[in-house]
Amino acid sequence: MKKTIILLSTIAFCACTTQKKVVNNNVNNSMKYPKTKKVEVEYTHFGETVKDPYRWLEDDRSQETAEWVKEQNKITYDYLNKIPFRQKIKDQLKEMWDYEKISVPREHGDWIYFYKNDGLQAQSVLYRKKEGGEPEVFLDPNKFSDDGTTSLAGISFTKDGSLAAYQISEGGSDWRKVIIIDTENKKQVEDTLVDVKFSGLSWKGNDGFYYSSYDKPKGSELSAKTNQHKLYFHKLGTPQKEDELIFGGEKTPRRYIGGDITEDQRYLIISAAQSTSGQELYVQDLQNPDSGIKSIVNNFDTDTNVVDSKGDTLYLITNYKAPNNRLVKTDINNLSPDNWIDVIPETENVLSVSTVGGFLFAHYLQDANTQVYQYNHDGRRIRKIELPGLGTASGFSGKEEDKETYFTFTNYITPGTTYKYDVISGDVEVYQKPEIKFDETKYTSEQIFYTSKDGTKIPMTIFYKKGLEKNGKNPTILYGYGGFNISLTPSFSVARAVWIENGGVFAVANLRGGGEYGKEWHDAGTKLHKKNVFNDFIAAAEYLQNNKYTSPEYLAIDGRSNGGLLVGATETMRPNLFKVALPGVGVLDMLRYHTFTAGAGWAYDYGTAEDNKEMFEYLKSYSPVHNVKKGVCYPATLVLTGDHDDRVVPAHSFKFISELQAKQSCDNPVLIRIDINAGHGAGRSTDQVIQEYGDAQAFALYEMGIRELK
Repeated sequence: MKKTIILLSTIAFCACTTQKKVVNNNVNNSMKYPKTKKVEVEYTHFGETVKDPYRWLEDDRSQETAEWVKEQNKITYDYLNKIPFRQKIKDQLKEMWDYEKISVPREHGDWIYFYKNDGLQAQSVLYRKKEGGEPEVFLDPNKFSDDGTTSLAGISFTKDGSLAAYQISEGGSDWRKVIIIDTENKKQVEDTLVDVKFSGLSWKGNDGFYYSSYDKPKGSELSAKTNQHKLYFHKLGTPQKEDELIFGGEKTPRRYIGGDITEDQRYLIISAAQSTSGQELYVQDLQNPDSGIKSIVNNFDTDTNVVDSKGDTLYLITNYKAPNNRLVKTDINNLSPDNWIDVIPETENVLSVSTVGGFLFAHYLQDANTQVYQYNHDGRRIRKIELPGLGTASGFSGKEEDKETYFTFTNYITPGTTYKYDVISGDVEVYQKPEIKFDETKYTSEQIFYTSKDGTKIPMTIFYKKGLEKNGKNPTILYGYGGFNISLTPSFSVARAVWIENGGVFAVANLRGGGEYGKEWHDAGTKLHKKNVFNDFIAAAEYLQNNKYTSPEYLAIDGRSNGGLLVGATETMRPNLFKVALPGVGVLDMLRYHTFTAGAGWAYDYGTAEDNKEMFEYLKSYSPVHNVKKGVCYPATLVLTGDHDDRVVPAHSFKFISELQAKQSCDNPVLIRIDINAGHGAGRSTDQVIQEYGDAQAFALYEMGIRELK
């Protein structure tokens, strides 16, 4: 992107764009916001004129934008600094956060690897040990950078464990570097690979590995559009410029491409998609190099993935003719979906599958809670896994030869505990229980079902301290997401624990657009049905108020990314229903989201303004940036974003807060907190996370009229 203000729209059907004059905000309340200039940029779409006065803030490389960020952060932190209990909340977060966190172990070669964070370390450290031996540090991301903002973003080992390739992310960026090391001496074996993005690393023996990336974009790496993904094979010992293009490019252009080798090292599986839902699937038999790449699924109508292979048989999880998913098998020589055979048929609950020890583990979602069953490969059920309670169990994965595996169990008031599971006997034992300063017996969690605007029943989990008086005066945070087939399942969070420990209520609504009830639930919150998601969220707020958990003066709404859109849309639709809004890294300009980075790939959920007039008008009708109106009192708002977010670019947040500051009609503050050297969320240091949560909670309580904590 050029450093000058863009005067030509990149959106189709745009007749013209003009720059008329520069004016300053007129704020009609007591808050003194920085003066954000308005450049009268206009473009036409399907014959309709759209104003884009803050287009200049899309230029993340300009000095003018950098100065604006400094000015906005100054007024925000000046305001936050006056909150008397702000530091107390951060101290509470630090105290509860300060416990040892250990991941499930995985064996590679002669070593057992696991992540550990002593408590407040900026990044978790990757350790290893031999059976019966003492742990040693294998990789310490805290030494990658002085400020702890360069993170370990993934690692892949060869089958024999002798080599590893790991990714690093700098400042939270989705662009990654790849470093290859000899695991015995931990020394780098060749030059670092660069410009890797949205990629796994899958080794082919010890020869090299498959990875994915985009061509370097013209303009800003943080905001320029990245459209066509490519799958490469990197042969060890050769320069990256000689890497072989396997799929993608001019012959097979796709937005998202991934390549994985099956555990038996026989098959290369390639997924190729144009959006975040629906993908083609291909396979290459590496034992027969002349066989070429064969198609398993040749359209984008469904989601199908390979979960295992046995000789000539592939095992696939698919929603083809099964909205809640089923497990099927197919022969490598007869791949057509017409010939797939059910192994685990579809049920009323959404299915996912993992493998370990020669068995299949079927994970079901029942009203957002996990159930797990063990199967053999002919579809015979062996047993149901007895879990500690209602919540989320994750794990049950590993290698074919493993005799035991691990899983974690958690819910909203139960910190995650790791269990060891014997795949033959079914015996379960505690492997690692956290020693955290949180007494779950003092809290309660309840799942209720409320009715949305169109009569749909929506589940919501509400958790709080026992003995809560339902008097309508409890500070409450309502959280949601509602998109991209992502399911919100119960999990413990230190930040949420601190909120309820301070007397608050926290509620999580399982909105349409998510994956809790399969493809139909997802589709019911996409494109021209997207407002179902906002209506579900509004109905959740009304339920909490009607049942006296809280009231408009004590309710905050919270969400990140697609959830940031959720918050921005609902606060502009129903501003009187909430006291506080916390939109984080949100997709807020729905008319231009697809012009940045990988945004075009989100069209399955949103549609784009280029599709047709109906879609354009629908997007415009709820786009937060385009629905802030003069004369309206909006909730106290703290927009949260990172200056290095190259997934949902910060320009979304910059434009939205500029509209709010220009048009807010009351004294509710509308501020933006811009994290420096931080991205969309992954890889942030522990301190960055604590600081943001502390500021958001302090802001919410203060705006609800709380002046001291009990």
